[in-house]
Amino acid sequence: MKKMAGKKTTEDIEKQKTCDDRKCPHHGSLKLRGREFIGTVLSSKAAKTVAVQWVRRVFVRKFERYEKRRTKIMAYNPLCIDAKEGDSVLIKETRPLSKTKKFCVVEVINKK
Repeated sequence: MKKMAGKKTTEDIEKQKTCDDRKCPHHGSLKLRGREFIGTVLSSKAAKTVAVQWVRRVFVRKFERYEKRRTKIMAYNPLCIDAKEGDSVLIKETRPLSKTKKFCVVEVINKK
């Protein structure tokens, strides 16, 4: 089923009803604060975890040019959001959830 902007499908409503995750920012008690980024999901192999990457440009003064640098962050992936590889997602900072996870996926912007 194709998802239209601003409209919820029956699939979305079912997912929201069944989410009983305490760490979910929408249905649980996880508070979001601080920085937010938009990136692409590289990997979603681990349970409830995704690796998100985005490209940024840094100015090199010596050569008076910009170079591309990548940032890769591990983020918590709630069951009701369930982001997959290739999806463009919005992540926000939260309290440390594990050794490497300090961000949480808030929404999927573009599905691939």
